[in-house]
Amino acid sequence: MSQPLKIGIAGLGNVGASVFRLLADNAQLLRDRTGCDIRVTAVSARTRGKNRDIDLSSVAWHDNPVAVASNPDVDVVVELIGGADGAAHEVVKTALSLNKPVVTANKALLGKRGAEILSLLKASTGTLSFEAAVAGGIPIIKALREGLAANNINGVYGILNGTCNFILSDMSRTGRAFGDVLKEAQDKGYAEADPSFDIDGVDAAHKLSILSGLAFGCVPDVEHIEIRGIRKITALDIAFAADLGFKIKLLGIARRTARGIEQSVEPCLVPKDSPIAAVEGPLNAVYVDGDFVGKVLLMGAGAGGNATASAVVSDIVDIARGRALPLMGMDAGKIGPLKSANIRERIGSYYVRLMVLDQPGVIADISAILRDHKVSLESVLQRGRDPHQAVPVILTTHDTTEESIQQVAAEIGRLKTSVEPPYLMRIEEFKS
Repeated sequence: MSQPLKIGIAGLGNVGASVFRLLADNAQLLRDRTGCDIRVTAVSARTRGKNRDIDLSSVAWHDNPVAVASNPDVDVVVELIGGADGAAHEVVKTALSLNKPVVTANKALLGKRGAEILSLLKASTGTLSFEAAVAGGIPIIKALREGLAANNINGVYGILNGTCNFILSDMSRTGRAFGDVLKEAQDKGYAEADPSFDIDGVDAAHKLSILSGLAFGCVPDVEHIEIRGIRKITALDIAFAADLGFKIKLLGIARRTARGIEQSVEPCLVPKDSPIAAVEGPLNAVYVDGDFVGKVLLMGAGAGGNATASAVVSDIVDIARGRALPLMGMDAGKIGPLKSANIRERIGSYYVRLMVLDQPGVIADISAILRDHKVSLESVLQRGRDPHQAVPVILTTHDTTEESIQQVAAEIGRLKTSVEPPYLMRIEEFKS
């Protein structure tokens, strides 16, 4: 048997403690599968005396997480602190400067500092593995870097945030308001006390930037992703979508087009009978569309200590087996900046929710605006009548450009009969 592989863990939160526990509980299995003894030799966390239900008596404790990276008794550094800046950034920089392999679950670091990480790797014999950074326990990174490596990727899309999927699934099932379901998600631990990172789409955008980098051979770039969260979705939207044969899902979408790569994170209407509509609760799902393989769907737990720990340890197993893959699946010298398509030129169909006064001439005014911008209607829905009071009117369109529908929404919003800004969602049927 080869020499032991010595692991240092920076960050002992839910995921870090689960990684420690997994390495201890499945030590014999991992030894059988790698041919070496994988053991934790050093750790760091903010609070030393916290009860984590793990035995730290035989490992070195460091108050400064960077000391884990520089500890000579650590072969592999596992960064589970999170965030693009501060200690997490310093741990990764230090480890790579010392030519050590790094394993991380940090999507923000890769999404915001992808170019810097590539530069650090060019000057280092160390590696950076990040299976746990996207979709928790789903092996989507390995699928893109290995299993689908022979394919040109046309697009990648999916449900990348379990908190949002739990909220939208519950709203669809119960008809409850967004705020009520969000509170339940917080009570159950699916949402943070400050849920902005999740419900405003930022978390999903960081993950999508990594998937784009892998799919299209470019530097992850979260700054060029159009991001719209789910705060404005109402029970009314859920009900109308159902009447139209759809469910609402927060999707991360990256597509290769002649104009460049289109990237967005936004709530979309998807057909009720589509596989993506059936993904409920806190689960994640990712579709990959390859030129030879066609469409591949991976689904599973997108978060949680044990699922994420499984992904972290899968990277440690690769290192123990002597396997190292390039960060974005190809030689660093081949990785270029993302060529971003102008999202305003994107073509598709739309759902438009209006709140207008119920009086003669309103629909005629709306129709005139649609005509002027050459936007064709698929359907118009209105529930009930309430003369001279505000009522919801739902429009769905045939294919049009994002630019045109945004102009239509702005003009309708300026009508005296419009009592609130129109709300838009894309309709995504993912036709081949």
